[in-house]
Amino acid sequence: MAHPSDALATPDDEHRFPCEQCGADLRFDPQAGQLTCDHCGFSVPLEGHAAQSEAIRELDFRAALDAKLPDAEIEETRITECPNCAAKLTLDANVHALECPFCATPLVTDTGTNRHIKPKGVLPFALEEREARAAMTDWLGKLWFAPNGLQDYARKGRRMSGIYVPYWTFDADTKSSYTGEHGTVYYVTRTVTVNGKQQTRRVQKIRWRPASGRVARWFDDVLVLASRSLPKRYTDALQPWDLSELEPYRPEYLAGFRAEGYTVELPDGYDAARAQMDRVILRDVKFDIGGDRQRVHSVNTTVSDVTFKHVLLPVWLAAYKYRGKTYRFVVNGQSGKVQGERPWSAWKIAIAVVLGLIVAGGIGYLAAQSQ
Repeated sequence: MAHPSDALATPDDEHRFPCEQCGADLRFDPQAGQLTCDHCGFSVPLEGHAAQSEAIRELDFRAALDAKLPDAEIEETRITECPNCAAKLTLDANVHALECPFCATPLVTDTGTNRHIKPKGVLPFALEEREARAAMTDWLGKLWFAPNGLQDYARKGRRMSGIYVPYWTFDADTKSSYTGEHGTVYYVTRTVTVNGKQQTRRVQKIRWRPASGRVARWFDDVLVLASRSLPKRYTDALQPWDLSELEPYRPEYLAGFRAEGYTVELPDGYDAARAQMDRVILRDVKFDIGGDRQRVHSVNTTVSDVTFKHVLLPVWLAAYKYRGKTYRFVVNGQSGKVQGERPWSAWKIAIAVVLGLIVAGGIGYLAAQSQ
């Protein structure tokens, strides 16, 4: 039997795997960990699933900046770019029109290709679409002040889209020297006059002394979103991700799903990673200074052995247009955690305010009567 990956030929059919029995497209089944045909039920197991047959190797950051990565680390995929949110989506060859899953904007595909750094790892979907929809419906049900029409529309709307969202991860060795001050809290007793009367009070003081030293930390898999299609506050709120479940990248995992191309370039991703590292280093410095209070005057950090990888993480996504506005809901395809727009119903808020006033007035009336 030919393995599905043997059919790979061009960017147009990279993520398509025809069923050997009926010719329909296979899709990756998260529950079974195999390729399944929804038309005839034929399935193909993925050798090595759930057991990494090869290590996910990091790439050298400096070599990437100097455009010296091996050709094997670069790929070309057919994409279309949304004119509204600028999302870059990889598409199957037989798809010629669709709706952007990020903002519900109608799209007409092009035939261009995008050359980019190939993913090294993929976190396969663990949730089926029905499970993601159930999680989203439950989350919507807890939004008391959301419009009923939107809740009904979302519950009865189209299927959610399974999207592999691009991320960068960075590893780095850091050594930092710092200067600052170590603060010790102490108290003195002061006599003050209040309304003509003398009172004693304890006043807090801080005794500062110079401090300096060095801290070191190895950073492993600092995660940076490589997409601008979704608000960062949503994707940050979907964390944590269990990156220990990453599998070496195989196109089979993308069968039946869409993948977004990265729009945050590698240097910008590194800058974001450095900002995360600097916050951790500052915390380490304050811990090293010790005392009750800390002042940090300078931190000089040397970074070495920087490596990175491009990974794809699973997100179930729904974008609904309701009364001219787009609402987006995202579900972590691994854990089921939900985030999204929080719409407000003006009339529900007005009713709640009126009811609150009625209840407050009733309590006030009863209190007056009891007196």
